[in-house]
Amino acid sequence: MKIAIVGTRGIPNYYGGFEQFAEYLSLGLTERGHQITVYNSHVHPFQENEWRGVEIIHCYDPEDKIGTAGQFIYDLNCIRDLRKRKFDIVLQLGYTSSSVWGWLLPKDTVVTTNMDGLEWKRTKYSSRVQKFLMWAEGLGVKYSDHLISDSIGIQDYLTEKYGRPSTFIPYGAHAFESPQQGVLNEYNLEPYNYDLLIARLEPENSIEVILDGVARADIGRKFLVIGKNETAYGEYLKEKYKSRTTILFLGGIYNIEKLDSIRYFSNLYFHGHTVGGTNPSLLEAMASESLICANRNPFNQYILGEDALYFSTPKDVSDVLSKIQKHDELFQRMVRNNIAKIKDTYAWEKIIDQYESHFNTVFNKINR
Repeated sequence: MKIAIVGTRGIPNYYGGFEQFAEYLSLGLTERGHQITVYNSHVHPFQENEWRGVEIIHCYDPEDKIGTAGQFIYDLNCIRDLRKRKFDIVLQLGYTSSSVWGWLLPKDTVVTTNMDGLEWKRTKYSSRVQKFLMWAEGLGVKYSDHLISDSIGIQDYLTEKYGRPSTFIPYGAHAFESPQQGVLNEYNLEPYNYDLLIARLEPENSIEVILDGVARADIGRKFLVIGKNETAYGEYLKEKYKSRTTILFLGGIYNIEKLDSIRYFSNLYFHGHTVGGTNPSLLEAMASESLICANRNPFNQYILGEDALYFSTPKDVSDVLSKIQKHDELFQRMVRNNIAKIKDTYAWEKIIDQYESHFNTVFNKINR
């Protein structure tokens, strides 16, 4: 099959999230003999026209010059290019800035869209932007031939709100098997003597709730905050907790091997995401043998079940930090169970299998 992947900044992955997903999926499908094309921003660090057998098409992307509005122009340019070529299937990753152009998608190509999370619920957006995102979500549903949900919660939501079925295919992760203790020296850390969170520093990721709990516990153990912090909210957080010398804002760390080792040797890993489906960073934490304390919500609970600790308030965070040690047998069982889930349910090979099966199904329908 000839398949195009749109909706990301491009591959190879320099950004995380959907870019990482596009990298793994495009490589996996290429290895199985399919012709895969990925659309890249023209400012992507990789400037060649092919990467490990995947065709790369660069389209003009002015986001670096004009901000968010540039995403809409980039998506329009990708769709305009799509119309010049013949693909069997177009896979859209997300809908936020592309669905307004959905009416321009080629009518003779099957369009299947991964609907991502509930973007309009993100508290970082104004009410006006939230209303736009809800409208864009509806357009994403309207202009897609098929929908993909990466969590059961999103699947239920799409059925209830739009009456549309969707194929459930979660995100993937690799089980981490090569921890490098030497990485800790770079950050002056001792194994199992620090806790951390890794997230975009945004309100809906419970950053302030978690850090209020850290401050309340005041146990003297280092707490790492990993994520780009040169933002208004990041500056606010750094100012609020500047007197807490154990709270360390490390900024973004994008080397996956480093991140995996930092997660592996942590005592507690806090996952505060409240919006969305199968969050990649949660699977990566599970795959890195982290002991996870997650925000109590249906999306996280569906994935983790009884194999995690949960919090809703700063007091919950404080209580967990004050009492929990990763190496207690009860919590080691949670860690082992989560690794088993990665290998049984969320392994990348299985995720690629499911996407290939989905594509085969829709391709066979149009070629009968």
